[in-house]
Amino acid sequence: MKRLKEHTAIFVIYLVASLVLVSFIAGISLSQSNSKSEDDVKVKRVLKATGESRDNHEKTGTDSPLKEAATANGQLSNELNWKFGSKQQRGWYLYTTLIKRLIDTKQDPASAKFAGALSKWQAKAGLKSSGVLDEETLYAMIKRWQDARLKDRSVAASDQLLTAPTSDFYDPTRAEDLRQVELRTYAAYKRMVAAAVSDRSLGLAHAPHGELAAGEKYLKIISAFRSPEYQQKLRRESPNAGSAGLAVNSPHSTGRALDLYVGGEPVDTRDSNRTLQVATPVYQWLVRNAERFGFRPYCYEPWHWEYVR
Repeated sequence: MKRLKEHTAIFVIYLVASLVLVSFIAGISLSQSNSKSEDDVKVKRVLKATGESRDNHEKTGTDSPLKEAATANGQLSNELNWKFGSKQQRGWYLYTTLIKRLIDTKQDPASAKFAGALSKWQAKAGLKSSGVLDEETLYAMIKRWQDARLKDRSVAASDQLLTAPTSDFYDPTRAEDLRQVELRTYAAYKRMVAAAVSDRSLGLAHAPHGELAAGEKYLKIISAFRSPEYQQKLRRESPNAGSAGLAVNSPHSTGRALDLYVGGEPVDTRDSNRTLQVATPVYQWLVRNAERFGFRPYCYEPWHWEYVR
């Protein structure tokens, strides 16, 4: 009887211990299961956030292709080899102001935003929208600028011309027959000058009635109407004078082309001189505003503007 009681006590102790062990193991399993479930939720949240971040990255246009295009533009701006007519050119930095105007951006050429604006313009122009201003894109831009110039190169009749006062000219001693301007062109020029004078940021010296002061050089006329006979004279006297002197059908013969002083040497096509000219506030103002008054640029010569209305 005594042994039976001892065996029963041992069995009860074993049973209780087993139940405690099973409960402990079950608790550990449940805890691990809950922990795993929480980790899965965390992972899903991270994946979702990463996906949203990638989507936003693509929508903002700051993806890798545009950054690569920006790097390329920074190099090509100074290094692209191309030709304007028969003249070898290096880089397109001289045309940056015109390019920004064309693609409607104020951003630096080496920025992703510039590449983005260029890409949109390329798409509209039927080009590959790479965002890179390569040779093909540059030639497409030049064609756009050239197509906007004067189409009719007919020589102006005497009744279409007036003789502008010496105060309008860069050289006040310029001969009377070289101070002739087509009537509508002259009226548009005077309106444009008045607008430039009213823009205080340019700091142009002006007379009481809003005209350029006698001592002010910027925006004064360097050359206007040039007759075919005068062009022939230039070719005889200066056979190596370049396109202006050698032109057989010059737009100046229409009386609607004006060379305006925008800085530096008035009509010097050396890159060093044009670099100075395109950086002046007056030139940049013309690029932004001259079209409002009917004038379009000759991209190669910062000083040359043509009245096309």
